[in-house]
Amino acid sequence: MKNLLLATATVATLQLSLIDDAIAAQIKKVNFTSNNQNLVGNLYLPDDYQEETKLPGVVVTGAWTTVKEQMPATYAEELADRGYAVLAFDFRNWGESGGKERQLENPANKTQDIIAAANYLSIRPEVDGNKIAGLGICASAGYMADAAVQSEDIKAIALVAPWLHNQEIVNEVYGGKESVQSLIDTSRKAQSKYEATGELSLVPAASMTDKNAVMYQAPYYTDRDRQLLLSRKLYHQICKKQRSLCGKQ
Repeated sequence: MKNLLLATATVATLQLSLIDDAIAAQIKKVNFTSNNQNLVGNLYLPDDYQEETKLPGVVVTGAWTTVKEQMPATYAEELADRGYAVLAFDFRNWGESGGKERQLENPANKTQDIIAAANYLSIRPEVDGNKIAGLGICASAGYMADAAVQSEDIKAIALVAPWLHNQEIVNEVYGGKESVQSLIDTSRKAQSKYEATGELSLVPAASMTDKNAVMYQAPYYTDRDRQLLLSRKLYHQICKKQRSLCGKQ
């Protein structure tokens, strides 16, 4: 069984999201397929990239509901500035990618899409196909880990703020067993409705006021100032202990 390098959110990933002096990367719009659906991505290359150079590649995926121009782009630009060829893409049913079930958060589908993305990246002329890694953030950390187990292309993974859970954690986060069962029932009704009528049912992902939201009154998703403050505080705390990893500040 292949070895996977698993790194959770530590200095390296925090540094990528917080340092402000990176040089803009080259970006190429690309297309590939997953389960017969067209997926659209952005391939980030170092600003000084030279043709015919083979770079290590990274597939980067963001938290649930994000598209390639949001969270994945932040990490992709920084990684490209550090010498990687980085693919950020829209999962099927999201962003510019194909799919009729728009904004469907389906872990199995997204795992398959990551596997397809890694395979596509491995055959790009800019990439060393034997050096493909995955960077998964929040919810997609689980998808990335699952994809790495199944894919022969993904040689290493790093996870940032990973949402890796069991039933106990799910019950705690989503308000208890009854609340979890209610969400399951809602999803099953929505699936039945879609199969019968073709009409989608949307549920708010996060809200401080809408009790129907999956993440109701969860400041992690709704308080921007809190997120920024905590990220910077944690980053500087780690740098005090691991200056060799943070570099000059």
